[in-house]
Amino acid sequence: MKLQLITLGCSKNRVDSERLLRQFEQAGFVIVPEEEPLDMAAPDIVALNTCGFIQSAKTESIEAIFTVLEAKKRGLVKKVFVFGCLSQRYRKELPEEIEGVDGFFGADDAEAMLAAAGVKYDPSISLQRHLTTPPHYAFLKISEGCDRSCAYCAIPSIRGRHVSVPMEKLVDEAQLLADKGVKELLLIAQDTTFYGLDLYRKRMLGPLLERLADIKGIEWLRIHYSYPSDFPQDVLEIMAGCDKVCKYLDIPLQHSSSKVLAMMHRGIDGDATRALVDKFRKAVPGIVLRTTMIVGHPGEGVREFRDLLDFVREYRFERLGAFTYSEEENTYGALNYKDSIPKRVKQERYDALMELQSRISLEYNESRVGTVERVLVDSFSDGTVHARSEKESVDVDGEILIPAAAVPAAMQGNFMNVKITAADEYDLTAQFI
Repeated sequence: MKLQLITLGCSKNRVDSERLLRQFEQAGFVIVPEEEPLDMAAPDIVALNTCGFIQSAKTESIEAIFTVLEAKKRGLVKKVFVFGCLSQRYRKELPEEIEGVDGFFGADDAEAMLAAAGVKYDPSISLQRHLTTPPHYAFLKISEGCDRSCAYCAIPSIRGRHVSVPMEKLVDEAQLLADKGVKELLLIAQDTTFYGLDLYRKRMLGPLLERLADIKGIEWLRIHYSYPSDFPQDVLEIMAGCDKVCKYLDIPLQHSSSKVLAMMHRGIDGDATRALVDKFRKAVPGIVLRTTMIVGHPGEGVREFRDLLDFVREYRFERLGAFTYSEEENTYGALNYKDSIPKRVKQERYDALMELQSRISLEYNESRVGTVERVLVDSFSDGTVHARSEKESVDVDGEILIPAAAVPAAMQGNFMNVKITAADEYDLTAQFI
């Protein structure tokens, strides 16, 4: 039997998929890579791990379902299963509106989906994963759900309350990954800085980093999805003092205006946000900050948007992404605010923000020309080596591109030193030294 599992949405979904794949693999299934075309793969079962976060993600998931169902009609696929956030959020509606799916399952229904495929869940391999990333890096999901109440966000209603994974279990999982050759762990959750409050009655991200740093073979620990309100100071101290913890922080700030932040229910105002960024820069010299902003949120007028532009211009984030506000049903924002900003205005604000950030990113990258940096080689393709330093994370950031002729193929998945020779707003070019 052949299985193809298609993962949509975030890296947290990817971890869930990798755990499921290991269960199928243990049961004797042949795992078909998700990028392989259906007409070539001809899998017996296709399982889609869906995203239901915002409208664009929901649309992508629905389109993927119909693509697979069309392949089923052509006889290329025998069974289609749908699970994850979209089917969790619309448990009643999806079976009524989409015909041909052999089973819809929620985000926490792994055992039920396995049973539908004739597989009995094996708890003895619950920490094992069939990695879908290159073998030298992996995501480590440290908690599930979220206790925050951001006005625009549907995640708590989909994934439930925050539940931390016990530290010993995370250390064991990380050790298994290190034993398989993983060198970089990317810590993920809905809110990594909340880790431990439910289990230990205090924030434990810092102690977790220290435990993970002790694992032989793990060279980089990278923090994603942190939250600005009540950010734990000890994490900065560990980042500054531990070479294994990348001086890189992904922290979605979402806005700079106190008015908008209050309407978002972010638990922090504009002044405290500015003070927090100043604290990051002072505590960890050279830190690379990746953030995300939402434009067009209810309450954002011309003044508030100008405040956001001024904030980004002043604080010059090395990495910044943005979304236009998407009203999601049953969120506080949808129930209590009017989504009155026209789509055209939202798009104009998005374009203006990203144009500003493009200039900032270019200037930052150009400042690195001539420096020597330690990089991790991700892949070789078309005569080019694709690598990252601790300043670049997976998927969301640019790459360091190196002519492959001078780099031994054995360097894939390993560290080497390069000299940066050129830069644009996204990627850098370097030479192997």
